[in-house]
Amino acid sequence: MSDDIEWIDEEAGPVVRPYALTGGRTSTSSGAFDLLSMVVATGSAVAASSHLGSEHRKLLGLMRRTRPIVEIASDARLPIGVIRVLLGDLLDQGLILVRSPLPAATAPAESLLQEVISGLRAL
Repeated sequence: MSDDIEWIDEEAGPVVRPYALTGGRTSTSSGAFDLLSMVVATGSAVAASSHLGSEHRKLLGLMRRTRPIVEIASDARLPIGVIRVLLGDLLDQGLILVRSPLPAATAPAESLLQEVISGLRAL
């Protein structure tokens, strides 16, 4: 077998299938992540004994500031299911912090809306 085998296709990207990146796993031990959950790297050093692949390290580089999971998946160009599994690995090792999305704002009181409408009509 030749040593000059090309493992990356310029147009298609890496030849590795998404399930290979996760070792065939489809869920995490840390539970499910919401698409809008905010994630940031803790800045902790990666232990030499950790079994993190290049995709894990790539994700850590994308999380230098707090970002939603869906944005990280877009930038990494990986399916959201794969991102969830890889982020679960990072969370298990204490390398990221995850914050649930903020709850949707409650609707303003009807009286406030009536005051706004009255003010607009007065203009």
